[in-house]
Parts: sequence; C-alpha cells; structure tokens
Amino acid sequence: MRRLLLSNDDGVHAPGLRALYDALLAHAKLRVVAPDRDKSGASNSLTLSRPLSLSSLDNGFYSVDGTPADCVYLGVNGVWDERPDLVISGINHGGNLGDDVLYSGTVAAAMEGRNLGTAAIAMSLVGRHHFETAGRVAASLVGAADRLSLPPRSLLNVNVPDLPWDELRGFRVTRMGYRGPAARPLEVRDPRGRLRYWIAAAGDNADDGPDTDFAAVEAGYVSITPLQTDLTRHAARDDVQDWLDALI
Repeated sequence: MRRLLLSNDDGVHAPGLRALYDALLAHAKLRVVAPDRDKSGASNSLTLSRPLSLSSLDNGFYSVDGTPADCVYLGVNGVWDERPDLVISGINHGGNLGDDVLYSGTVAAAMEGRNLGTAAIAMSLVGRHHFETAGRVAASLVGAADRLSLPPRSLLNVNVPDLPWDELRGFRVTRMGYRGPAARPLEVRDPRGRLRYWIAAAGDNADDGPDTDFAAVEAGYVSITPLQTDLTRHAARDDVQDWLDALI
C-alpha cells in the first residue's frame, strides 16, 4: 500500500488536516507529522538554534515544536525506517494563490518533501467551510499520482474553491498570478501604551489573467499549478551580464 506523509502549517489540531486524513485513510498508509501550533507564514524556515521535540498524540498523529519544513524533514529523513512515497501538505484553511506561495508554510512543507526526493502536493481550500470537497479532490489526485511524472524539484500547488463537491466546475492547470504591494501594517498600542504593528492584508490581484490560479478558483475550478524550486530568472541573465560587462 502507498505510504503518505501528511503535514500542514495550521497546526496538528487543525480541521483541515483531519479532513485530509479522513479522506485518504482508505487509499494509503498514513503518517501525520505537523506543527504543535499554527505556523502560517513560516515559509521554508528550518529550526537550527535548538533540538526539536517529536510527540505522539492520542489520535496517532505526531506533533513537532517547529516549522512545517521541520515536520517534513523529520518525517521523511530518518525518524522512521520507511520513507513515504508522497508528501501531502494541508488542507490549508485559506488559499495559497499567486505569490502567497513565497510565504506559505503549506507550500513549504510540500517543497521540503520535494527537496528530499519525494513527490509532493500542497492542498489549500480557498475558504473555511467545505473541507470535505478538498479532501475528495486530494483523494482523486492521490489515486492518479502514480501516472504523473514531474521534473526534479517540482511539486503541485492545489487550490480548491470553497464549494460543495457537486458545484465544482472541474480542474484547470494554471500558472501563478501576482499580487500588488501589501497594505501598510496596522498600528496598535499594547496595554502599556507601546506601539506595535500587525502585518496587514496581502495586496490586491495585480495579474489574475484567465490562465492564472486566481481566475480558475474564481470561476469555480480547482487550480493545479506545477511549481519549481529554481527561482532563477533565466531570461534576465543576458541583461545582467551586459550590465556587468559595462561596469568593467
């Protein structure tokens, strides 16, 4: 039976993680390793300043006092003898669309699995209600995962509209859209009158063309975006070389 490692960034007690587990339990042998608290926005960070604690919970899940990437690192890379065949991160409560993926702990958990040589999928529900729909999407993808061949160091970022299953319009392969600049931080005063800052909302859509993840979800389609870890802007290399040559 296929072995799956499940993780997330919302924490080991998040309803989306439980929904993912329930949806996949009949399809694979599952192990769950997730942060002991909400680590949304942790991106690809690893904990290097202290050792990590891995704790077994009553429901059979494991919690880690670290980041999503820490969890997948431990789950894939040596705590257990058996390596997973696939890492699935999610189900995140909220979308990871466009350049959200740069900050997302959900995507980072999948990316850590991919970096360690394991196929990986990041699952997000663009809302907070229909986790069962996203779970059924995950089960459909897992059932066909053996037939998908991706280049090395790539993964799938899946965003599911917050709709009942029978209202989904289908699946679309998409590219990342882009957001505009984020809003200014929100200034607040603590009880002692000291100024503090909340990170504010992400920017509005700046590129939500018809082939983007934004457009697909808005139209009621599941968005599936292949991502890669190579951030090199290859098309700009000649321009940068010309700029450097002019400096010499």
